[in-house]
Amino acid sequence: MLGTLFLALGLVLIVEGLAYVLAPSLVERMLEALRMLPEAARRQIGALAIVSGLILLWIAHALGALG
Repeated sequence: MLGTLFLALGLVLIVEGLAYVLAPSLVERMLEALRMLPEAARRQIGALAIVSGLILLWIAHALGALG
C-alpha cells in the first residue's frame, strides 16, 4: 500500500514538473486565468479533480492494479 502511494505521488510530480519544464509561459497564463475565476468556480474545478481522481483509482482497482 505504501509503495502504491509513493508511485502515485511520484507520477503526479513528474506530470506537474513536465508542465513547468516544457511550457512555463503556459503555466503562467493558466495561473492568471485561475486568478480571474470566482472562488466558487475554483472550488468546482477542485471538486471535479477529486472526483476524477477517485474514478481513476476505482478503474485501476477494477483492473487489478491496486491489488
